[in-house]
Amino acid sequence: MITGRGVSRTVERAALIGILIGYGLLAILYATLTPPWQVPDEPAHYNYARQVAESGCCPVLEAADWDDAYRSLIVSSGFDPQHLARLDTVQYEDHQPPLFYLLAAGVYRAAGGSLIAIRLLSALIGAGVVLCVYGIARTASGGDAITALAAAAFAAFIPQHLAIMAGAGNDSLAELIVGLGALLAVWHVTPEAGRRLRPGPLALGVVTGLGVLTKASTLVLGPLLALAIVLRWRRDRGRGWPTLLRRAILFALPIAALGGLWWARNTGVYGWPDVMGLRRHDAVVIGQPRTADWIAASGFGPWLADGAATTFRSFWGQFGWMGVPMPGPVYWLLLLFTAASLAGLIPRAIRARREGGPPPGQRDAARLMAGLLALSALAFAYYNLTFVQFQGRYLYPALSAFALAAAAGWTGWAGALRSRTGGPWLDWLPLPVMLALAALSGLALWRWVIPALPAW
Repeated sequence: MITGRGVSRTVERAALIGILIGYGLLAILYATLTPPWQVPDEPAHYNYARQVAESGCCPVLEAADWDDAYRSLIVSSGFDPQHLARLDTVQYEDHQPPLFYLLAAGVYRAAGGSLIAIRLLSALIGAGVVLCVYGIARTASGGDAITALAAAAFAAFIPQHLAIMAGAGNDSLAELIVGLGALLAVWHVTPEAGRRLRPGPLALGVVTGLGVLTKASTLVLGPLLALAIVLRWRRDRGRGWPTLLRRAILFALPIAALGGLWWARNTGVYGWPDVMGLRRHDAVVIGQPRTADWIAASGFGPWLADGAATTFRSFWGQFGWMGVPMPGPVYWLLLLFTAASLAGLIPRAIRARREGGPPPGQRDAARLMAGLLALSALAFAYYNLTFVQFQGRYLYPALSAFALAAAAGWTGWAGALRSRTGGPWLDWLPLPVMLALAALSGLALWRWVIPALPAW
């Protein structure tokens, strides 16, 4: 069987397995060689899993769970062992939904409380994120194997993403659920995916409900999957408003059933309307930098400029607790890579237009990816209206959209170059470009992460 650009399924599968193996090896290295607690908020996530393993679910966020002076001390000292006697009191993530921690608690008990074991659980979940990105890109590109493989490699080998996936925290499961939801949404609107890969609104609702039980960042799935249902309904000729209403009800039922459990619990613990525990969190984390204070001290322009620069750097790699950046020239190269990726979308769009444009399903898939990107950017901006959190990892829920855009851009350049030279090998150009990120991830670990972070 032949897929996009004449790539056999055997070659495609072998390449995907190779990407997953590369991801796995790098994730294991990051998980085992990054010193303990040197992933943002890792002690608090670990302590949540420990509490569930030792006392059951679920802990309650209290004022004593946040001690800004102690947190600053242990972070600034590089987690010097002489300051870690009170590490188990760092519990400011206790407001988080419990799904990841229920899984991590099982690993905690089985591995005797090993931090590395929980990191490896997160890394394993991260492999699922890569697979979801591959599936989304393959469907949205009309079965183009090279675009799909390049997107998977992009997601697998961003240095900062590897560092986060190899840390003890709920980001990995949140990203997996968002990725799975986005994949189901793309399948839902793309008839070309085939009947077996066209999930109904009930399945979309189940994934969204599981997201509610995982992390607030997954709430982007609500409007995104609702959009998928509307897009599909618009193309179903002869289906009226009753059909849309029935599908909306099927979508909402599992969200209400799964999410309602958590919302009801939080209402009883934190009071109405704090159904996600976020108001309690905002009240507890006294001392965390606030946007209003930052702007009052330095001005709106510097806040915006610093936010854009820091977000860009930390999207690609700013390790530890944001204290270990890569050298400046690396970021300039990554900026050039980003610009080239976006510029490549122009020749790709021109070529697609000459060929009559993509079919309706692929156009709807592109709309969904644009929607995911917009929703994630809005959530990031909203969070930064209150707290100064210029961390690019908060944009990772839209990783599939970033990966698809980057892969499509480089396939655009490959097509333009091939039209001039006729070299069929140019079709493979996007893959080695993305694989260069794997080399950067290895370099980042050995040259900057390990030397800069004390292992004591």
